[in-house]
Amino acid sequence: MFDDVYKGKTVLVTGHTGFKGSWLCIWLKELGANVVGYSLDPPSDPNNFNACHLNSHVTHIHGDIRNFTSVKKALEQHQPEFVFHLAAQALVRPSYRDPKQTFDTNVGGTVNILEAVRLTPGVKVLLNITSDKCYENREWIWGYRENDAMGGSDPYSASKGCSELVFSSYLRSFFNARVSARQIGAASCRAGNAIGGGDWGENRLIPDCIKALSTGHTIDIRNPLSIRPWQHVLELLSGYLWLGRRLREEPDVYSGSWNFGPGRSEKFTVADIADCLIQCWGSGKWHDTSDPKTVHEAAVLKLCCDKANNLLNWRNTLSMHQSVKLTTEWYKEFYKDPKLSDMHKYCVNQIQYYTSLAQAGRLPWAMNP
Repeated sequence: MFDDVYKGKTVLVTGHTGFKGSWLCIWLKELGANVVGYSLDPPSDPNNFNACHLNSHVTHIHGDIRNFTSVKKALEQHQPEFVFHLAAQALVRPSYRDPKQTFDTNVGGTVNILEAVRLTPGVKVLLNITSDKCYENREWIWGYRENDAMGGSDPYSASKGCSELVFSSYLRSFFNARVSARQIGAASCRAGNAIGGGDWGENRLIPDCIKALSTGHTIDIRNPLSIRPWQHVLELLSGYLWLGRRLREEPDVYSGSWNFGPGRSEKFTVADIADCLIQCWGSGKWHDTSDPKTVHEAAVLKLCCDKANNLLNWRNTLSMHQSVKLTTEWYKEFYKDPKLSDMHKYCVNQIQYYTSLAQAGRLPWAMNP
């Protein structure tokens, strides 16, 4: 897969103890990469990093992206060819409680990663993973394109918009063959809401549902009519990995910003996802706990992914029901016996299943080189 571009290569992943980062590390290891992870402790207990015993599968560095000296040392020591930057304060509601920490991490931390990459000659490809919330949300019904304005009213969204501006500056000032003797394939990836097994993040829909269902409680739903670009975590990771391969071969063509999300016809509310998850779980119910006086969260957020669809020939493989079913099956396996379940093997099996569907759909990243 991915033309074997990661096989035998050193890949550094920041935020590897998080939900998306841990899944990315598992997939990279299956592709034959030498994976180095740089991150703080897992953000929740339980978590996918520990459930899969990832510390025995990757080189684990406990580090804070806000510490430039530490970041620079990690890159100097391991000289990665690929860098996937996922480390972040990744939630809206905590950003209201501690906006400074959110900006320090998401903006200052990104500056540190970009600067360390600039000073590390071995790096050939950088993927800066941000969020669909980096766009100035005008609550309109069509998807945001890569050239739409950055912004955000809450601290988290604003921090992601700021980090995008920082990335754009480094790309145009230092990672571009027109202004630098050394070109780096560099891209900023803006993804929709990822679902999948192993996520226990605070104030996130799937984790909230699973916590309630696994203990026999009613699910509290804050904004049942809100619309988000939902997709399984393996969908967006396939996009990141395929883009990384194209950046390695043609950095001048594929550097820039990219959206990864579901197709235009997909429009699912929070209530739709909760209903589907309850159906797949086999029991449960939810009730509306909306509070008009609570902190602001966007009601509608959609992405236009025409660029990735047309230029990368990338698209989602799973239906929403398949995505929720895979997610539910993962948690059911985990809760059989959290101490005995081999979740690393289970993640690998789900990656193989997902890949087989992509191969059947003739997606280019899934085909043998």
